[in-house]
Amino acid sequence: MTAQQPDEEAPIFAIAVAAELAGMHPQTLRQYDRLGLVVPGRTPGGSRRYSLRHVKQLREVAALSAEGMSLPAISRLIEMENTVRMLRRQISDLEQRLRDEVSQRRGARVFAAGTTGSVVTLRQGTRVRRATDVVVWRPARDGDDGIPR
Repeated sequence: MTAQQPDEEAPIFAIAVAAELAGMHPQTLRQYDRLGLVVPGRTPGGSRRYSLRHVKQLREVAALSAEGMSLPAISRLIEMENTVRMLRRQISDLEQRLRDEVSQRRGARVFAAGTTGSVVTLRQGTRVRRATDVVVWRPARDGDDGIPR
C-alpha cells in the first residue's frame, strides 16, 4: 500500500491549528489575512481554513519579518510567488494539451496543399481532387517527426 501525499492546497486547518503549526498567535494570522499576506480559504460559515501551503507561507513571512523585511515587501514577494505558481500551472496545462494534440495526429502523415497555399493534414484513405490540390507524403521515422519530447 502506498502512502499518498496530502494536497498542499486543500484548506484543512482551523486557525488555531494553523497558528500552532506556524508557531504564531492566532491573532497574527487574522492580521495577515486582513493585510492580504496569507489569505486562507473560508467555510460556508465564514471560518478560516488554512492549507499546508498557507502554513509554509506563514513560516516564510515570520522568517522574512525576523530578517527585517517589511510587510509590504513580503506581500509583494508572496504575490510574485503566487503568479509564478499560476504560470507554472498554465505551462503544465499547455504542455499536456500539446502532448494530447501530438498523440492525436501521430497517424496523420499525409498533407494536402491547396491552391491558396494552405496546408491541411489528411486522414489516411482520404482522396484529394488532383485538379486543385497537390499531395505530399513522407513516412515518419522514429525520432524524425519533429515532436518535442
